[in-house]
Amino acid sequence: MTTVGDILDYLETLAPRSMKMDWDNVGLLCGGKSRPVTKVLLALDPFEGVCREAKQWGAELIVTHHPLIFNPLKAVTDETALGRSIQLLCAAGISAVNAHTNLDCAPGGVNDCLAAALGLRDVRVIDPMGTDELGREWGLLRMGTVDCQPLSEFLPRVKNALHCRGLRYADGGKPVHRVAVGGGACGEYIPQALAQGCDTFVTSDLRYNDFLDTQGLNLIDAGHFPTEDVVCAEVVRRLQKAFPDIRVSKSAVHHDAVQYYMTEGE
Repeated sequence: MTTVGDILDYLETLAPRSMKMDWDNVGLLCGGKSRPVTKVLLALDPFEGVCREAKQWGAELIVTHHPLIFNPLKAVTDETALGRSIQLLCAAGISAVNAHTNLDCAPGGVNDCLAAALGLRDVRVIDPMGTDELGREWGLLRMGTVDCQPLSEFLPRVKNALHCRGLRYADGGKPVHRVAVGGGACGEYIPQALAQGCDTFVTSDLRYNDFLDTQGLNLIDAGHFPTEDVVCAEVVRRLQKAFPDIRVSKSAVHHDAVQYYMTEGE
């Protein structure tokens, strides 16, 4: 019988807690380790729709990237989406586990999946923060190369690979060859990308001032959801392989919450 604790222990091998940022909240945030599991639902976010989906499917566990609980709570009521989500999980006996910045940093995690999705070659960690027990470097950002090409050719490649509804970008005036990637909000690491001689940085949640002064770096904001959701299918694959006796599925209802309005012909 597979338990929540078994899956939690396995996730620790994929994305150890020691790799998380100090401010982060990861691990088992709702439920109990001894609870049996036959179905696991994977999603980027544990939002209310995902929690309902887990209940309807009969899942005993949801595994997400972003944490169910991030800031300290003073109340859990049905007046907030988070409160309703926690109440639903507790009432249905569903546990919630997450791997956040530890999965961003881990070998084979978010940013390795992002680099792979974009077809980067010779991928390596920018500013490694340590090595794991297999001797692999780990850290937040990745960089790699693509065949030298105009930004105008690389943009549709990013959009199609990540299934983005749209891209925000700034042309730094250079062809694309050395590419840095940081899934989620990594705009603060622009200096690190520049220091590595990168000409292009794919990330999300960039500020207006980032676009205003690119410092010669092509900036591509592909969105928070598209740049991180790439890891979910890989976690599904690994969990299913590790636990063939259970069913593991990626959420069918969770999509990018950001929408784009475009006039006809754009």
